[in-house]
Amino acid sequence: MLRDLIRRRLFEPILTLLRQGITPQKIALSLAFGLGLGIFPVLGVSTVLCTAVALVLRLNLAATQFVNYLAAPLQLILIIPFVRLGEHLAHAAPQPLSISGGLRLLAAGVFNAVIVLWSAIVHAALGWALAGPPFIYLAYLLLKPLMMKAARTKRLARAGAPQQP
Repeated sequence: MLRDLIRRRLFEPILTLLRQGITPQKIALSLAFGLGLGIFPVLGVSTVLCTAVALVLRLNLAATQFVNYLAAPLQLILIIPFVRLGEHLAHAAPQPLSISGGLRLLAAGVFNAVIVLWSAIVHAALGWALAGPPFIYLAYLLLKPLMMKAARTKRLARAGAPQQP
């Protein structure tokens, strides 16, 4: 059941893009940017970043945003590690942070949360700036052969299928 859900919700949309003539390289780049920008540790910013990058690089916006939204749980998990990395890079003392405390601040108001967490936000962005671009590149290197294999598999399946009149 989970396998069918993953196939239907994740793999079939990607295969549809291949059938539409989008190159495997462009799909891999779209997915890599969606994942890499999707973990950007400032809540609400990744959607704007993904849209801008997809438009500038002429990537598939739907694929980029799809992976961006799938990365949301990972984004939450990585906020504090990115803050800690940024603090280390800036030689700043670690702040007492927790996801539950951050969510409580957000519930009290976004503006107030930004003011209280400004230093942590800057440190998190700094940490991502160091780790994010290499992560995107690595994701692209891993996804490109997978997309090329999927494209070849689809071409072979299409070539072996009986022709429609």
